[in-house]
Amino acid sequence: MKNRLMVHGALMAYTVLALFPIALILINSVKTREAIFDDPLALPTMESLTFIGFQKVLASTNFLLYFGNSLIVTVLALFFILLFGAMAAWALSEYRFMGNRVLALFLAFGIMIPIRLGTVSILELMVKLELVNTLTALVLVYTAQGLPLAVMILSEFMRQVPAELKDAARCDGVGEVKIFFRVILPLIRPAMATVAVFTMIPAWNDLWFPLILAPSDRTKTVTLGVQQFIGQYVTDWNSVLAALSLAVIPMLILYALFSRQLIRGLTAGAVK
Repeated sequence: MKNRLMVHGALMAYTVLALFPIALILINSVKTREAIFDDPLALPTMESLTFIGFQKVLASTNFLLYFGNSLIVTVLALFFILLFGAMAAWALSEYRFMGNRVLALFLAFGIMIPIRLGTVSILELMVKLELVNTLTALVLVYTAQGLPLAVMILSEFMRQVPAELKDAARCDGVGEVKIFFRVILPLIRPAMATVAVFTMIPAWNDLWFPLILAPSDRTKTVTLGVQQFIGQYVTDWNSVLAALSLAVIPMLILYALFSRQLIRGLTAGAVK
């Protein structure tokens, strides 16, 4: 009983620590500038309550366009990561072929080496392909960034799928493609939810590649759009906090939707 209380206490402390910055942003996004600097930890009162930041963000900027760009890029990158990652993981875990281990080692290097080290080469490639200032460039980069981790996680889960299920399907005349989509994918949904959470957050929050590959006003993402409220001498903190609040809400919703599958994936990985 004592150990359980200690574990729950530690988890509660970590939860408060993780949620505190988000709560601070949400609280201060509906306060006046003076109230933000006077007492940033205080809840808004009737005197300090204001929605001027949200009004500025939604009325005087293209924030909805930036929001849509981020959503398109994140959803498409996540789709390709899960699809291609699962297909590659299936090939590496199910079939034995020349270069299997070399390819797995190559993907492991993709996890250890940050993709930002290749920024110059990526920019040169996008210029040659005429993809600068397009959302396609961001989708390709984020897909390449998330694939190594996706393949490593999904391949480990696929190795745990009983061989009897696959052999039974083959005996019934089911093709490899149908086995993959109808047998394997439903069984590894917790692992795919884990990959989804770990890959969508970096793509949504990234500032580096949108700034380099898609800085035009029609292709800006949310994180890049927030920068217009930050000046060298004056910063519109009401608008900054309002924009950050609008940006963080989708991630909270998606995390809530994937949370059960995420926990199942993490605990299953820990047991295995």
